[in-house]
Amino acid sequence: MCTFISLGSSIPNINQLFNALPGNIAQGLIWGLLALGVFITFRLLDFPDMTVDGSFTTGAAVTVIAILNDVPVPIALVIAAIFGIIAGLITGILHTKFGIPAILSGILTQIALWSINLMIMGSANVALSVDNYSLIISARNINSAIIIGLIFCTVIISILYWYFGTEQGSAIRATGSNPTMSSASSININLMKIIALCISNALVALAGGLIAQYQGYVAINMGQGAIVIGLAAVIIGEVIGNAILGKKMNFIARLFFIVLGAIIYYTVICIVLWLKMPADSLKLFTAITVAIFLAVPYIKGNKTSSFKAAGKKSKLIHGGQKNA
Repeated sequence: MCTFISLGSSIPNINQLFNALPGNIAQGLIWGLLALGVFITFRLLDFPDMTVDGSFTTGAAVTVIAILNDVPVPIALVIAAIFGIIAGLITGILHTKFGIPAILSGILTQIALWSINLMIMGSANVALSVDNYSLIISARNINSAIIIGLIFCTVIISILYWYFGTEQGSAIRATGSNPTMSSASSININLMKIIALCISNALVALAGGLIAQYQGYVAINMGQGAIVIGLAAVIIGEVIGNAILGKKMNFIARLFFIVLGAIIYYTVICIVLWLKMPADSLKLFTAITVAIFLAVPYIKGNKTSSFKAAGKKSKLIHGGQKNA
C-alpha cells in the first residue's frame, strides 16, 4: 500500500506521489491476477464466490511456509495454486452436491480457511526476507517487480484466452450465460461450475503467493476485503474498456482491461493517501468507488433507453400526423 512521509507541511508534495506510483503499479499487476480469478466466477459463471478472501491468504501462507522450508519459489507458487484449486473444489462441491446457495458455500469455505491458514502459518504473522531467500518479486526492486508482474499477467491472460476458446471453456461460459439451455445441450453444468471455481481460486492463491513475496510477510487477515478489490478492478476495467473500445471490446481486451482496472484502483488509492485523507476510510472509499462504477453502466443504459423510447414515440406521433 502507498505510504507517504510527512514533510511538516499540510500541502501534498507531488514528488512523493510520483515516487510512490511505481510501487502501486507493481501491486496493481499482482492484484490483477486476483481480479482475473474474480472475473471468471463473477462475470463468466455468474457465481458470487466469497472463497476469495480465504484462498488469497491460503496462497500467501503456503508460499511463505514452503519457501521458509527451502522449497524453490516456482514450486512453492505451484503448491499455492494447488491449494487454491482445492479451496475452489470445496466451494463447488458444497454448492453443486449439497445444494448450498452459492454465496453461502463460499462463506463456509472462507471461514474454514481462516483456521486452516492459522494451522499452516503457526502464528498470525510470518515474515519472509528477500535478504535470506531468492524471491522472484520484492518491493525492494520496484522495476523488477513491475516486469515480473507484467510477465505473469501476460502469460495468464494468454492461457485464459486460449482455454476459454476451447470446448470446455466455451461450456463454462455457456453455463454462466444460460444454465437451463446449457443443461438441455448435455453440458454438465455442475462440473463446469466446479472447474471454473478451481481455476478462479488457483489464480487468487497465485496472487496471494506473489503479494506475500512482494511485501515480505503473510498475515492472517491480509485477504480481508480481497473480493471487493477484485470486483473493483473488474468493474473499473470493464467500464473504461467499454468507454474506449465500445462494441470492439472482445474477450482478450476485456482481460487486459481488468488488469488495468486493478492498476487504476491502486493508483487512485495512492492519490487518496497522498491527499492525506484518513487511511481508516479506505474501505469506505473502495465501497463507494465500486458502487459508482456499478451504477454508471446502469444509468447510462437507462438514459439511452429513455432517449430511444422518446425517439420512437416522436416518430410515431409525427408519422400519424403526416398520415392524417
